[in-house]
Amino acid sequence: MDPTQIDFERIMIFEHARITAEAAYAKNPYDADLDEALSINPAKHEALWCLGNAYTANGFLNPDHDEAQIQFDQAAECFQKAVNECPGNEHYLQSLVNSSKAPDLHNEIVKQGVFNQPQPSLGAGPAASSKTKKPANKKSSDLKYDICGWIILAVGIMAWVGMAKSHMPQ
Repeated sequence: MDPTQIDFERIMIFEHARITAEAAYAKNPYDADLDEALSINPAKHEALWCLGNAYTANGFLNPDHDEAQIQFDQAAECFQKAVNECPGNEHYLQSLVNSSKAPDLHNEIVKQGVFNQPQPSLGAGPAASSKTKKPANKKSSDLKYDICGWIILAVGIMAWVGMAKSHMPQ
C-alpha cells in the first residue's frame, strides 16, 4: 500500500468516527461516553478520573443506599486505576481518599431527608420563577437599587462627555 492509500483510509476511519459521534451527540448532547474512550485507551487516567467523578455524582443523586454503594464502588475502582496510571497526581489521590468517605456522607444526607424534600425545577426560567413570590419590601429595595444604578450611570456618562469636550484636539 502506498502512503496516500493509508492516509485516505485513516481519513475515512476518522470521518466515520466523527459522523457517529455527531449522531450520538445529536441524540443526547449531555452524554459523554467515557466508557468508549476507555475502550480505546484503558490507561487514559484523565478519563478514569472523570468517570470516577461521574459515578460519585450519580451515587449522591440516588436515594437508594444499595444502588448508591454500587456507584461509589465503581468510582473507587476508577480512582484507583487513575492513581495506578499516574501515581504522583494529587487530585487522583485525594479523589481516592474521598471516595471511601462517600457512603457515610450519603447515609448522612439520606438521614437528613434531603431526598424527601421537593426539588426545585432545573429549568430556572420564567415558569419556575413565577411560582415564587417576593416580599413587597424586596421589590422596593430592588427598585431603589435600580434607580441609583441608572443615576450613577447617567452621571458617569455626563462626566465622560464633559471631559471629552474639554480635551478636544485643536
